[in-house]
Amino acid sequence: MKKILITTGGTGGHVIPAKIIEEHLRGNFEIHFSSDDRGLKYFSSKTKNIIVLDTPKFNISLSFPFKLLKLIYLILQARIYLKKNNIEKVISIGGYMSLPVILAAKSLSINIFLFEPNLVLGRGNRFFLNFSKKIVCYSNKLSLFPKEHLNKIELIKPLIFKALYEFKKIEKQENKFCFLIFGGSQGAIFFDELIKEVMIEISSNFPIKVIQQTREDNIEKLRRFYKANNIDSKIFSFEKNFIDLIKMSDFCISRAGATSLAEISFLNKPFIAIPLPSSMDDHQKKNAEFYEEMGCCWVLDQKDLTKEKLLNILLKILKDKSQLTIKKSNLEKLNYKNSWNDINHKLQKIFNEN
Repeated sequence: MKKILITTGGTGGHVIPAKIIEEHLRGNFEIHFSSDDRGLKYFSSKTKNIIVLDTPKFNISLSFPFKLLKLIYLILQARIYLKKNNIEKVISIGGYMSLPVILAAKSLSINIFLFEPNLVLGRGNRFFLNFSKKIVCYSNKLSLFPKEHLNKIELIKPLIFKALYEFKKIEKQENKFCFLIFGGSQGAIFFDELIKEVMIEISSNFPIKVIQQTREDNIEKLRRFYKANNIDSKIFSFEKNFIDLIKMSDFCISRAGATSLAEISFLNKPFIAIPLPSSMDDHQKKNAEFYEEMGCCWVLDQKDLTKEKLLNILLKILKDKSQLTIKKSNLEKLNYKNSWNDINHKLQKIFNEN
């Protein structure tokens, strides 16, 4: 059986696609992972064949020489691991945390494949592109993509876990309109401050339930806040079965990470996207604008977003649900050709190349 190492780490936006690719390939390949310390929380404690390479983030500072020495050490570690386990191919999900593995693989003449889920080519992948054989993307119109490498692009539909394809709709047991609000591993603080006040105003006009992500140290405080205002709620920080929360919802308010948007889109959940302003090269804005152009969502700019503006938009949506119906219809059209088997066959073909 061929052996592949998937290098990832950092945020869920990097680790979750790595786990979905592993789900597609596990029957025909022996899968290994590399991750930094930050990415480990997204893996099960039962995950086998994983090496931790805690790559430092480089910047010009007094610690630069020490970081460089650590990088050299991690490259040697990665090289030893790749040789010892006879790894034949490496798949990178991007990010600086993959640098030791990519450089080690290059030194061993191991084929390197890249994955880019965003509509802007990440800086890590921009650098790794010079060493790679192929790059798997959702679009061939990525911003900042060098024209000389366009022949390396392989297109697939957005990756989501197999469980979503096996999802069967269950009729809701309650009449409350359910909001799912999540900021991912970045940006939940902004959502905490703005959205809870908006939900109070809405609850005075409509029966609602709120499922909201927050920081671990803020869960009890936010839970008490909603309880004191007689709003049915579920508050969480990290939810292993996040798909179940999407299923329970009627409407989502989200950041614009590629995987999050792919999941709520596939389950035909209308949504408001509020891109993270600090996302690298503004890639979250590009991700959100893709769905907006397809008539599937609303996109709001955090820089000029106020409580009144968000409240007015949501009240308008709830008072006249025709826009929700239109958005759902457009989401269905967008996703009707997205099948697990088609993506699986494409990935098997790409990674089986010599």
